[in-house]
Amino acid sequence: MTDPFAPFVARRGAAILDGGLASELEARGVDLSGELWSAAALLDRPEAIAAVHRAYLEAGADVIETATYQASIPGFLARGLAPGDAARALVSGAALAIRERDAFWSLRTDRSRARPLVAASVGPYGAFLADGSEYRGDYRVGVDALAEWHRPRLRVVEDSGVDLIAFETLPSLDEVRSISRLLAESDGPPAWISFQARDGATLADGASIEDAAAIAERSPRVVAVGVNCVAPSLVVPLLARIAASTGKPLVAYPNRGGTWDAASRSWGPVADEPSWTALAPAWRAAGARLIGGCCRTTPVDIHAIAAAL
Repeated sequence: MTDPFAPFVARRGAAILDGGLASELEARGVDLSGELWSAAALLDRPEAIAAVHRAYLEAGADVIETATYQASIPGFLARGLAPGDAARALVSGAALAIRERDAFWSLRTDRSRARPLVAASVGPYGAFLADGSEYRGDYRVGVDALAEWHRPRLRVVEDSGVDLIAFETLPSLDEVRSISRLLAESDGPPAWISFQARDGATLADGASIEDAAAIAERSPRVVAVGVNCVAPSLVVPLLARIAASTGKPLVAYPNRGGTWDAASRSWGPVADEPSWTALAPAWRAAGARLIGGCCRTTPVDIHAIAAAL
């Protein structure tokens, strides 16, 4: 499969991913207190999502992600949508991001920059549960059940017109196995897989991150493997272990730091403010070819990463 990141890597050694979406929406006054989290804005505040997409493109992002991390058919059904409307809500996230990318690109006169890509964000089963289990991986649900849960959403986003699919914050080995199985069932856009880790060596469920990377390595549709929403200090040791099991390009987009409190649905304080200008080149040196930010990172941070690279 063709490497979609090649034009960006040729320019500065890595493609620049966008930053936090939900935290940026909250900073702009969007209420995300419900279980749909940022996906609720697809129904209630699509113009706010569009503004965030534009901000990240203008900051230098080469890849923007759709507002569908927390979106799922069961989640939209619980909100009261009919099945057809639930599927259309998923597609609307892709359509919104594609529209903003195309509008941004149509106004560019300097074409030294490659046309940005749109990735469909696919969060873990734990994001649907909305109980913080994406940071623990303690689902007590097996591979077959996870595949059945993910399948309807994946089939919809595969046909939504996106360039990539981003399976992110995966906390358990069984969920990685289920995603690999689903990708093998059909053709579709290339994908990256990024893991949630409890420390510098293991997934959130305690499994070896090398074992998870080895599963991704065997999937032909997976074009990059890495970590997201981990503390910045964990990126380099985790990438080193992942690189031991895969030759695919690596992905790194950590959060700002701190710990997620599922009960209050809020992040704890950051002990040491990360220096993106120092960290981003170090991640590139560690093999990362897709670099950005996750929760509580901003367009200012992405601009700093782009400039540092």
